[in-house]
Amino acid sequence: MLALRIANKFRQSKQQSGFISFVSASSTIGIGLGCFVLILLLSVMNGFEKELRQTLLSYIPHAEFVAVDTRGVYLDEATATRASADPRILSLLAYTKAAGLIQKSGKMKSVEVQGVDADYLSSKKAIGLASNAFSTVPNGVYLGKGVVKALNLEINDKVQLLLPRTSADLSFQAPKVVRLVFLGELNFGGEVDDFVGIMNMQTLSSALELRRPATNIEFLLSDPFLGRKVVREYGERFNQVVYMSDWTLTNGHLYQDIQLVRTVVYITLTLVICVACFNIVSSLVMSVKEKTSEIAMLKTMGAEDALIRRVFVIKGLINGFYGATIGSILGMLCAYYLANITGFIEDVFAFSLLGEGVYFIDYLPSDLQLFDVLITYFVAIFLCVCATLYPAARAAKINPASELQ
Repeated sequence: MLALRIANKFRQSKQQSGFISFVSASSTIGIGLGCFVLILLLSVMNGFEKELRQTLLSYIPHAEFVAVDTRGVYLDEATATRASADPRILSLLAYTKAAGLIQKSGKMKSVEVQGVDADYLSSKKAIGLASNAFSTVPNGVYLGKGVVKALNLEINDKVQLLLPRTSADLSFQAPKVVRLVFLGELNFGGEVDDFVGIMNMQTLSSALELRRPATNIEFLLSDPFLGRKVVREYGERFNQVVYMSDWTLTNGHLYQDIQLVRTVVYITLTLVICVACFNIVSSLVMSVKEKTSEIAMLKTMGAEDALIRRVFVIKGLINGFYGATIGSILGMLCAYYLANITGFIEDVFAFSLLGEGVYFIDYLPSDLQLFDVLITYFVAIFLCVCATLYPAARAAKINPASELQ
């Protein structure tokens, strides 16, 4: 291709000034750096979203019905039958939830205990408890890592669960005391570990004096992001008065934060690539001015304006191609090996990038997706092409007669 050969000759010309070469190189570096950082950060955001699904959403309810009073709630046959035929719903699970205080040796810690049965534990394996976890010790309890640390608990320690009680006139009475045995530690990650507790559903329901088996009915969904839609569909036809809730109401801020950061990162780094493309404009404008006589000679030899435009579009695009390609490759490599890189940095400098107990994970995740790489690469190439149009048009307008006098 003639335009490509001429463009390469112009780029490799020894007459090209050092300043133009510097500006051209800086545009390549800027585009490469923008692509590298954008791919890396998008992969990190994808990693956080993936961990949100696999870690936090494996424990918290995707959607649920919550009893409005102390009578509780039960799963009726009509709802169960309808849900069994719905591919969006993996299962419906009944459980009991209550807030209280765990006490041991004068120390107290607030907890939110869940009473679960064997079906619940077998359906939600992410909890990490066997379905028969309470078969031998019905009054056993598993507590979050933060609760265990605050109370300095050891296996088989005797603890007391204090549950609030109210009278008919809504005045507070002495709390209900449930004596439990500490069976083990739960570690879900993040602030959940500071208040979570799991015990036998029948034990907790009896302590709360419920008239029905449970206080909550949980929807375990194939796609957690359908939670709000599904719970409202079923709530309209449910035969009991309940509150409807889903995970976006309780923990949705985490997902919203991830999406907000993703958007800000994409806009910011795309603007960085745009700034790098301005260097292409500068270098090509200076190159056009420097190569005016050569352009005029090409025109006298019969080169058309379209050929001159293509020459300078290709000349600028080569810089963008090198930058986008190298930056994208480095970004993919760094995103793929991010866990190893961050682990090495943490070991060398003896600090943790994500504080344990603060976030729902204690490491920097990465999920490299081909779509993000392709979008980043082609956006960079498109911006480079746009940056070459004005200098190429100026080059095509050069009048050989006036320049070769």
